[in-house]
Amino acid sequence: MTNPKTLEKLSERDKKHLWHPLTQHKTHSEMLAISRAKGAMIYDEEGRGYIDGIASWYTCMYGHCNPYILDKVSSQMQQLDQVVFSGFTHEPAVRLSEELIKILPKNQQKLFFSDNGSTSTEIGIKMALQYHFNRGEKRNVLFAFEEGFHGDTFGAMSVSGLSVYNGPFEDFFIEVERIPVPNLSNTQELIDRLEDRLKKNDVAGFIYEPLVQGAAAMKMHSAEGLDRILNLFKSYGALTIADEVMTGFGKTGAYFASDHLQTKPDIMCLSKALTAGLVPMGLTTCTQQVYDAFYSDDISKGLFHGHTYTANPLACTAAMAALELLQSDEIQGNIANIIQWHKSFDKTIKNHPKVATTRQLGVIYALDLNVEMERYGNLRDKLFSHFMSNGVFLRPLGNTIYILPPFVIEQEQMDQIYQSIVDVLEIV
Repeated sequence: MTNPKTLEKLSERDKKHLWHPLTQHKTHSEMLAISRAKGAMIYDEEGRGYIDGIASWYTCMYGHCNPYILDKVSSQMQQLDQVVFSGFTHEPAVRLSEELIKILPKNQQKLFFSDNGSTSTEIGIKMALQYHFNRGEKRNVLFAFEEGFHGDTFGAMSVSGLSVYNGPFEDFFIEVERIPVPNLSNTQELIDRLEDRLKKNDVAGFIYEPLVQGAAAMKMHSAEGLDRILNLFKSYGALTIADEVMTGFGKTGAYFASDHLQTKPDIMCLSKALTAGLVPMGLTTCTQQVYDAFYSDDISKGLFHGHTYTANPLACTAAMAALELLQSDEIQGNIANIIQWHKSFDKTIKNHPKVATTRQLGVIYALDLNVEMERYGNLRDKLFSHFMSNGVFLRPLGNTIYILPPFVIEQEQMDQIYQSIVDVLEIV
């Protein structure tokens, strides 16, 4: 007897009960059903394949269903699947901490586990605020960049500067002041303005996406300018919080975007590619100095924050396997290839009359179309449909088209992505 569910498309069954992120369901009711994925490809229920040009929101950097990672996690699954991390520990968490510390900036010494990117930044914010509270200092102001994005929990929303996500909640936020990102012309003026403001000694910390603002359409800023800003905040006792949820783990051509900077953060926030897209996990790392402010005979000075799946053994195992791949000669060679392919493509397209600007850092490449466009408007949807009809999964942000491919992508697949962008210029 035929199961009636097999006769009804998955996209129709989806409509009955599911509520999707970043979606106005009245105007975008149809969801494409994805049935499987492998390497740089995802496949819908009809069997059509699409090149995953953004590594499924910058997570599956070693390809979908990577056999090395699957094998490691499968073995771990037979031994220890989940255990409370309050009062217990386990080998996958300890080993991951030992190996990750080796490639983090040298000042990072302690790791605090959570579930995702938003929680990793939320914890970083709480660390900064409680750090000063524990030291008897009244510092309740945070600084952040304009157009920054740090997640969807309340602290993370508070420091984010994109009102398209935050509008209904802004009356409930913690106190945040924003500054523009540094560029070649504004850095000294920005430093002068900041120094005058910091003299009030009420700033707890500064959270920033180092060098690339992902949700702001891959906007990039000056490493030299950011170094000067970080030094200034540190000189006034404010903690610096690097949100590397998007930029971390090889995407900028270094292990972390902070590796491009002279001044290292006090706190780092990690997720996304941390577990290679296989399972959710977040990490917030910090210096010994930050940790020591919580180390006390007074129990109330501890960081009382916890998640049920904190340091899940399967997630830790996936992260450990991903870390091994990241440091392999093969993946490092692939990263170098993608960087060179982007540079070659840029030479062919940057002077096109319909291209306003282009930019690149590591495997991240973006171009702005020479046309005004809503972030989630009809023309943007037309571009998205064009890419999908050509077997390419890209998600334009307004008039910005960006690529952040898996490290395992092949040159032929990259050429198909590049060609789809060339072709789309004819429909703008």
